[in-house]
Amino acid sequence: MTSPANKKSADDLALAIAKKLHALEGTAPAWDLKLDGAGEGWARCSMVVRDDMLNGHGTAHGGMIFALADTAFAWACNSRNVKTFAQHAAISFLSAAKLGERLIAEAREDAAAGRSGVYSVTVTGEDGRTVAIFHGLSRTAGGKLVEQEEE
Repeated sequence: MTSPANKKSADDLALAIAKKLHALEGTAPAWDLKLDGAGEGWARCSMVVRDDMLNGHGTAHGGMIFALADTAFAWACNSRNVKTFAQHAAISFLSAAKLGERLIAEAREDAAAGRSGVYSVTVTGEDGRTVAIFHGLSRTAGGKLVEQEEE
């Protein structure tokens, strides 16, 4: 069992990893994607739907919603400081997102075993409705993302 002191340390590390990944990604500044929080096994990010993110129907392009969910997934599955990549992902779109709306993606680890992890990401609109549900399967590749200071 993880003690509260160790949990805080694990969550601090996870947030540091998410911050590093956010800083290295070209998509984050291009889409003004915000890191809203992260901890061990979870992450939350958001973005505001802009004109250049719309599809031909005038709603948020599914690829933009997928990218937002995939980013939260990436930060959550890398939260234990082991380089991890998406092995498979799928999304179900439930509600259209509109121009100017802030979308929030929250990823949560459902299970992890060996080198694989299963994550669910819920994308919500600013009014709280569910816009999409994303499911991702991760695979660790080994190696650290950040160096931890010696205790």
